Amino acid sequence: MSIHRLDDQRHLARAIELSREHMEEGAGGPFGAVIVRDGRVLAEGWNQVTSAKDPTAHAEVTAIRLACQAVGEHSLEGATLYTSCEPCPMCLASAYWARVGRIVYANTRQDAAEIGFDDSLIYDEIPKPVSERLIPMDHLPSLEAKAVFDAWADKPDKIAY
Repeated sequence: MSIHRLDDQRHLARAIELSREHMEEGAGGPFGAVIVRDGRVLAEGWNQVTSAKDPTAHAEVTAIRLACQAVGEHSLEGATLYTSCEPCPMCLASAYWARVGRIVYANTRQDAAEIGFDDSLIYDEIPKPVSERLIPMDHLPSLEAKAVFDAWADKPDKIAY
């Protein structure tokens, strides 16, 4: 077995260990994540939705936030996200925004659905036209909002992301 595969197994095992440990302590659901770059663990995260009273405190998002703080930038380019479960739509989008290079996961989204964590509603909603989504969305154009975007476009010292 290759060293790369052994590293994957080791880091994924840690993500799974975090999922069990913090689930049993009552932090939240059974999810854990580890972010590694160049062989170095940048951060660990676990689901804290119920303990932090934060619906965005999923294991992957928590790990991404901590990893970005640890490296002092908003990009995790070249990093691998190890997670005990296939990322939900929010966590997957967060991994893309953070430019994570690779994701390794254990349980599937179907496995998660079987224990009450079913994200199919969100997957189904995303491709729908805005007017057909369950949450009503009203577009209210604003000249001031457009002016802010124009100012951003012209801002010479902006940090693109």
